[in-house]
Amino acid sequence: MTEAKKNRVTISDIAREAGVSVPTVSKVLNGRPEVAAHTRERVEKLITRYNYSRRASHGSGRAGLIDLVFHTLDNEWVLEIVRGVESVTHDAGVGMVVSAVHDGRKTERAWLDNLTSRRSDGIILAVTELGPRHAEQLHGLGVPVIIIDSLGQPDARVASVGATNWSGARAAVEHLLELGHRRIGFIGGPPQLQCSVARLDGYRSALMAADIGVDDALVADGDFTHDRGERAAEELLALPDPPTAIFAANDQQALGAYRAAERRGLRLPDDLSVVGFDNLPMAQWISPALTTVNQPVATMAAEAARMVLRHSETGRFDTHRVELATDLVVRGSTAGPRS
Repeated sequence: MTEAKKNRVTISDIAREAGVSVPTVSKVLNGRPEVAAHTRERVEKLITRYNYSRRASHGSGRAGLIDLVFHTLDNEWVLEIVRGVESVTHDAGVGMVVSAVHDGRKTERAWLDNLTSRRSDGIILAVTELGPRHAEQLHGLGVPVIIIDSLGQPDARVASVGATNWSGARAAVEHLLELGHRRIGFIGGPPQLQCSVARLDGYRSALMAADIGVDDALVADGDFTHDRGERAAEELLALPDPPTAIFAANDQQALGAYRAAERRGLRLPDDLSVVGFDNLPMAQWISPALTTVNQPVATMAAEAARMVLRHSETGRFDTHRVELATDLVVRGSTAGPRS
């Protein structure tokens, strides 16, 4: 191996050459005992050969660092997660490393290399999904892994923090029904996400409880972005019998619905009512202020951080799901339909 290649060697390279997993190399680097002597020796030789940076031994106790991982860093939901985690780490005197996982095996490998090459008290994933391969590698680090608003049922060794998506969505639609709306459109989220399914079910449940049939033409697919919210609202408003109200499965798509309504010359809430989900800070500053379901995003993130710190203090970690309550915040974007 050339000198340049040695300088670029990663923990994955060492694991592959040693014929072991990345977590096993991490255990050797951390001085953890549960590695067979002959395996440890093989890994140690490679670490020495390639002059791989070794962390100093920290022993037991708190590392003073939490990893916070996202798919992307370009929306306000991310900022709320960061704010919630920071509110806990700041008071505890603990640092926070924020990183993003982009699509592609190469970037995923780099992300895992970074995680395994430093000591952390725990990993908070705001990535919605944790595949079996990643779950196995992260579990090998011996630190708690927590998913915020997970996709489906997470790995049994992983905890999750979420919100009452179903009841929040039902409350949003019940509010519109109480105002007199009967044609209520819905812009969903990515269909593979647990929260998206729950919000769609809550929408359907409210309509059925009011003896109103669910019109599939009023249900539009979404992806939680402004642009898709705008396009979906355009599709709904172009129907021969358009909705008088739209419930968007997140605030960003609700803002897209605002733009679609404006393009058609519709006034909110006189001509169209709009409800979102999340209650991000921007919801109260737009005009009219957005009626939305308050999902305690920052509180969810803070709870995930507290779970990590409790583990670092006690050594115990419960892999369960924490579900925090939602509530509806009524503002100026909803009113009764025109007669």
